[in-house]
Parts: sequence; structure tokens; C-alpha cells
Amino acid sequence: MVNDNNYVECLVESKASPVITFLKYLSIFFAVVFFIAAFMLGFGIIGLILCVAAGFGYHFAALNANIEYEYQYCDREISVDKVLNKSSRKHVGTYSVEHIEAMAPSKSYHLDEFKNKTYKTSDFSSKNKDAQPDPTYTIYYDGKDKIIFEPSDEFVAAVKAVAPRKVFTD
Repeated sequence: MVNDNNYVECLVESKASPVITFLKYLSIFFAVVFFIAAFMLGFGIIGLILCVAAGFGYHFAALNANIEYEYQYCDREISVDKVLNKSSRKHVGTYSVEHIEAMAPSKSYHLDEFKNKTYKTSDFSSKNKDAQPDPTYTIYYDGKDKIIFEPSDEFVAAVKAVAPRKVFTD
């Protein structure tokens, strides 16, 4: 009998987008410029308002520059959470193992039959394109979603124990 009540958790740090990193530094630059302009150049209250707005821009860019994804497997469900700047957590999705069509390494031949279909793609991986071998797995879920993530070997083994015909490890 398969123990499907096991619990596995995996945390993956995602690489920040170059656009977000650029926006982070650009907004801090504008905050400093507007602060100096408010006092030295006589912009007054308008300069301070623009400085505070640039500060808020920096805050939101910094939140999105440091993202981690947490995958949890429990009771035949895969749950994905997005952790922003190691302080704020947002639940991204819950996926039932019964609705998984296929789960395999992203470059597996087992996924060839799904390549010509259109799916809504969600990428919950570290976005590191240079990693060798490729640690990402792809899940085709319920005929409409394509989920890319980086589970640990223990995570894949737990899901495979419940759905051995849907999960491939090549």
C-alpha cells in the first residue's frame, strides 16, 4: 500500500529579472535626485512627493528582485507559494495529482506529444538557463496549464509513488 500522506517541501531561489534589477537602481537614483532637487534647487514639496514616489517604486522593485518559490507536496496535492524578499508569502496555486497529465524533466521525450498544443505557462523555477544538467521539470496539468518548476529528487519520488504512470524521471 502506498503512503500518500507523506509531506515533502522544497525551496528554490529564483534569479531576478534584469529589468527588475534595472528598475530597482533607477528608482533609488531618482529618489536621491528628487531629494536633492527638493532642497538644493527649490522644488520644495513637489520634489519631496516625487522622492517618496521613487522610494515606493524602489520598495516594490526590491520585493520582486528577491523571489523564492516553495513547493509542498501533501495529500496528493502540489502547492506552490511565492516568497517575496523573504518576508511576504503569496499562494500561487494548488495542483491535484489526479489532474496531472504528465510530469517529466523539461527536455524529456515523454513530453513530445504536448509540444504542439497551446498551454498557459507558469514558470516557478530559478530561471537559471546555464545549469547542467537541467534541473527543471514540466507538468502538463488538466489540459490547459504548463507548470515549470525545480523539485528535489525526494519531491519527485513522493509524487511518483502516487502516480507512477504520469511521472517520468528519465
